[in-house]
Amino acid sequence: MIGIEQRAICDGVNFRSIRDTKFKTMRISAHLIVPMSRQTAAENALLPFLLSRASREYPDFTKLGQRLAELYGASLNADVQKLGDLQVLSLSASGIADRYALEGEAISGELAKLLCSILFDPPLVDGLFPEDGFEQEKRQTMELIDSEYSDKRTYARQRCEAIMCADEPYGVNRYGGKEDIARVERPALTAAWKRLLDTAKIELMVLGDCDPAPVYEGFRAAFETLGSRKTADCTTKVVRSAEKINTVTEKMDVAQGKLVMGFRTGTATPDEEVPATRLMAALFGGTPNSKLFLNVREKLSLCYYCSASYNSMKGIMLVQSGVEVKNMERAKEEILRQLDEVKQGNFDESEVEAAKMSLCNSYRTLSDSLGGLENWYLSQTFASHSQQPEEAAAQINAVTRQEIIDAANRVTLDTVYCLVGNGEDAQ
Repeated sequence: MIGIEQRAICDGVNFRSIRDTKFKTMRISAHLIVPMSRQTAAENALLPFLLSRASREYPDFTKLGQRLAELYGASLNADVQKLGDLQVLSLSASGIADRYALEGEAISGELAKLLCSILFDPPLVDGLFPEDGFEQEKRQTMELIDSEYSDKRTYARQRCEAIMCADEPYGVNRYGGKEDIARVERPALTAAWKRLLDTAKIELMVLGDCDPAPVYEGFRAAFETLGSRKTADCTTKVVRSAEKINTVTEKMDVAQGKLVMGFRTGTATPDEEVPATRLMAALFGGTPNSKLFLNVREKLSLCYYCSASYNSMKGIMLVQSGVEVKNMERAKEEILRQLDEVKQGNFDESEVEAAKMSLCNSYRTLSDSLGGLENWYLSQTFASHSQQPEEAAAQINAVTRQEIIDAANRVTLDTVYCLVGNGEDAQ
């Protein structure tokens, strides 16, 4: 990696460049971060997709496509994510590195201009987004929600999170509700767009083989035209422990039952214990050598899959499994038993080393793609110290056996969600 540079453009707008000449491409992204809210989630979620369709300079798909083709087949992408209790609305432009342009064109500078025109100057008509694009993006966003509903593994995870965090912003779907999307009107989208530019915490990123200077200057000039900004409070509520266990069973036309268990870990960014908790989750259920995989899935054959994942922003650990309904209660008991094994220190050094190796390898491979690097540094937005993947790997390797045990003993069960077939009951 050649170098990492970070500096502020204005209040609430941070510019970060990660320059690495091993890549033949580069990527410029704008991430607009706002507090997640049931009232605004749907209209916010529509915006990145709607903005990526056109700008005043390139007012339709044809003209925008022609411009991207002129820039050696560059591409535009939009996305919506959750980061703790925050909604992240992303627009990105990707293209070849400047040194590969046949006529010496500054592709990075041109893509920065294009991204600025899309973000700051959409093709409003009488102050409103064009109706045809608006209706199409509403329909496609509702189809995205339907696709998540159809994927029962995703649906079960989301339902567990929604039940577990019912009184927290994290419990809201990243796209809002389908009914909320249907109710959004064009004037609300214009107001939401203006509100985002004025109040969102904005992370601008340039990654790959790219000179960041012209990109920085392009965005600096664009934000100067907005005047003063007042950035929204972007904090995440962390519930340290569960007061009671909430058990919910839902019935649906499914062939395979789903069991999702939500735990509070007592540890979240920027706590010093995050690396130990991350390693504990990997040893418990994050790798093919983990307790859950080797025992619940392989040895006892209680489920088709069984794994644990740790969300360091919220301090939540989820265990997801696909289970025959007749085995659901046994699977739940065995999952809890394996967690108790970790709490009691009943694991050997080879299990610790396998978990460390798996995590460190995942950190090493982040730098193999621009997307991996981007997601990593976006996740560092609210950390007390912005780490490189190599630093995170070193922290994992430094975690002791006792720290893993201590991390496991902070874990409390919050929610058990069971999705079973019609006419069946969890046993």
